[in-house]
Amino acid sequence: MQADTVLGPQLTSTSSVAIWRLWTYVIAVCQYVLESLFDAHVAEVAATIAGMAPHTLLWYVNKAKAFQYGYALVPDTDTYAVTDTTAQVVSYAAATEVNNGLRIKVATLSGGVLAPLSAPQHTAFTAYMKLVRDACVRLQVTSGNSDRFVADLSIYYDPLALDATGARLDGTGNTPVQDAVTTFLDSLPFNGLFVLNYFINAIAAVPGVVICKANNVQATYAALPLSSITLEYLPDAGYMTCNISADLTLAFIPHSPVH
Repeated sequence: MQADTVLGPQLTSTSSVAIWRLWTYVIAVCQYVLESLFDAHVAEVAATIAGMAPHTLLWYVNKAKAFQYGYALVPDTDTYAVTDTTAQVVSYAAATEVNNGLRIKVATLSGGVLAPLSAPQHTAFTAYMKLVRDACVRLQVTSGNSDRFVADLSIYYDPLALDATGARLDGTGNTPVQDAVTTFLDSLPFNGLFVLNYFINAIAAVPGVVICKANNVQATYAALPLSSITLEYLPDAGYMTCNISADLTLAFIPHSPVH
C-alpha cells in the first residue's frame, strides 16, 4: 500500500500497529476465512452428491468390506463411529444381481487361506447388510465353503527336465505341476470365472511340461454332484480349492521337446 501513488504519501507511520496495517490484516483474514468457507462448501456439496448417487454393485461390495464384527453402527446411519481394521472380517466380497434382488458373497482369510465366515460372524454381517442396504432391496447373503475342483490330466513331459513322477531332475521341486494347479486356483479373482483353456495353458507353461491334456475337469459346491467343465465355470462360493491328494489325477507321459 505504501507503494501506491495516492495512499503512499498518507501512510507515513512505520508502527506495526498502525491503523493501515491493522486494516490490511483484517481484510487478509476476511479473505482467508471466506476462501476456507468456500472450500468447505465445495467439500460438503461433493459429499452430499456422492451420498445421493445410486448405489451400484461396487457400493455394496465396499459396504460389505467395511463391516466391523462386534461394533454397532452410529444410530440412524450406515457408518461406524471409529474404523477398526482388525474387526473387518470380510476380506473378499462380490455382489451379483439375481432374479429377486442382490446376492452378496463374502469370505474371510484364515491363516492366509480363504474361508467362510463363522456362524456368529455371518449372523452379524447379515444384520449389518440389512441395515445399510437400500430400502426394499432384497439381499441374499452367503459365505460358504470353497467349491470343489477335480481334474484328471495327462502331462506329456520332457524327460530331460522331469522324471516319471513329475519331479524336477535338478531337485528344485518335487511337485511343480501340482503346485501350478494350486497357484492357478488361488490366483483367480474372488468370484472370478474359471476358464478351462487358461487353466490348461497355465499348466503347460510349467518348465518341463510339453503338453497338458485335460481328460476330465469337474467342479461342484455344497452337496451337489460333480459337473464337467468344458469351457468355463463360476464358483458358487466365489472361490475354488483342490484336494491335491484326492481330487487331482496326473498321468506323466514322456515326450520329446516340441521345437
